[in-house]
Amino acid sequence: MRTLAFDGRTGAAGDMLLGALLSAGADRAVLDPVETALDVEYRPRDVTKQGISATKVDVVLAGDEAGDGRDRDHGHDEDPSHDRETGEGADHNDGHVRTHGHGHDRAEGHGPHRTYAECVEIVEGMDLPPAVEVDATAVFRLLGEAEARVHDTPLEDTAFHEVGADDAIADVVGAALLLEDLDVERVVTTPVAAGAGEVSMSHGVYPVPTPAVTYLAEAADWDLRGGPVERELLTPTGAAVLAHVAEGVDSLPAMAVEASGYGAGATSLAEYPDVLRATVGAAAGRLERDDVRVLETTIDDATPEVLGSLQGRLLAAGARDVTILPATMKKSRPGHLVKVIVKPGNVEAVARRLAEATGTLGVREAAARHRWIADRRFVTATLSVDDERHAVGVKVASDDAGETYDVSAEFDDALAVAEATDLSVREVQRRAETAAREGGALDDHIVHVVERERWRAAGEPYRHDSLDDVGYVHCSTVDAVLAVVARQYADADDPVLLVLDREALDAEVRYEEMGARAYPNVYGGIDREAVLEVVALPRADGRYRLPDALRD
Repeated sequence: MRTLAFDGRTGAAGDMLLGALLSAGADRAVLDPVETALDVEYRPRDVTKQGISATKVDVVLAGDEAGDGRDRDHGHDEDPSHDRETGEGADHNDGHVRTHGHGHDRAEGHGPHRTYAECVEIVEGMDLPPAVEVDATAVFRLLGEAEARVHDTPLEDTAFHEVGADDAIADVVGAALLLEDLDVERVVTTPVAAGAGEVSMSHGVYPVPTPAVTYLAEAADWDLRGGPVERELLTPTGAAVLAHVAEGVDSLPAMAVEASGYGAGATSLAEYPDVLRATVGAAAGRLERDDVRVLETTIDDATPEVLGSLQGRLLAAGARDVTILPATMKKSRPGHLVKVIVKPGNVEAVARRLAEATGTLGVREAAARHRWIADRRFVTATLSVDDERHAVGVKVASDDAGETYDVSAEFDDALAVAEATDLSVREVQRRAETAAREGGALDDHIVHVVERERWRAAGEPYRHDSLDDVGYVHCSTVDAVLAVVARQYADADDPVLLVLDREALDAEVRYEEMGARAYPNVYGGIDREAVLEVVALPRADGRYRLPDALRD
């Protein structure tokens, strides 16, 4: 899985995110829509921070010829007097164009300080790719909700200070564009440093992290960490972007590194380089993280009937799983420990149902933040027993990279088939799981063989004669298709393979025992939008060969 990992040990700001993404390989050209819409320019340049070569991105007013993007201090550290902006009405934010030490007009604070609604309107008018627009508006919503909580104002009327100016909009939208250009499937960050000490704002002196950053960290998946220096390191813009796109990890995940880079901030720290590192590479698939809470209580007076009905009642109230364990309680009394996994939003309802159902006087919420779960999907396998067909549900579990690690037949279905035949439950389960594996339930695609002219003349959806004869369209796995062609299409005129996307099919796909092996069959017409590719079957020495496009 292509992954982008940020190292947040010295915080994050909008310019640092831009620099890190560009340094890690994103294309500068994708920022053009922002420059056109806001009349600003992005000026990337090379700087050195505590011996680390990094990319510093200035957002300057368009047409400023003095700001040619060169590092005028020959790559040395920035002037330490330039600090990161709090975005919450800092007293150094006077709303005017500033003169930077490099001799060009920066866009910091340039333009009106807008409301949340005005910022969203500007973003929606930039003609951005749909996914980028969604990300950018989501970041501004996080910023707006944080500011609304700070000032106790309605979201739509909440006025931004620094984060409503042109450069802040350029930071947010620019980060979204560069992230899309990197084409990563997952973004993570290590714990993000907020800094320490105090910061002066128009409303007074506040401790670091500032109120808005604290609220943004509350909405984020990653951990916020104090230090390592006495100054503000994490700005609202940096916090909001990371809160929207990044999952929290304790350390850099195992990955084959493809590219890395550093984005420079505007300050100089005595002992630490003021940089944000971005690393891009292929990481192994993993289970999906699911936010949960664990409720538990101990009971010593519940009847077997109460315990027997408890699981169903708690599941109906919103529980995800219920476990009842024998326990030894005070004075060696026998009892039970009831543990319930529940989503955060259902905690109160499930806790009340647990108390009502058992009469317990207390329900504890155990220290659990999340669980790791597989991506699960259910398919149908069909067994052929004495010329009768029997359906069995099969659960396929995989990680978020699509790597399957378990295939399990549903017990209740297997039991029903066993009772209707002379097979054991274990034999039914084994055959159903084999049919799913062998029939292509784990494969990326399935294929269907058809003569080219017949496919061209087919309507929408495509219907094979077998659909009327037996109720399904015969298909095959890539591994087995040559045997199918040799057996059924040896004399066919120009057969081709339809490579099918199962997820795009409206009809059900079943994985069925047919003779000595299993095949996938589509129980309905094949929609043309589900056909990923039409592949010719090459022939050599009188035999069909597997097309190169379908070889591993």
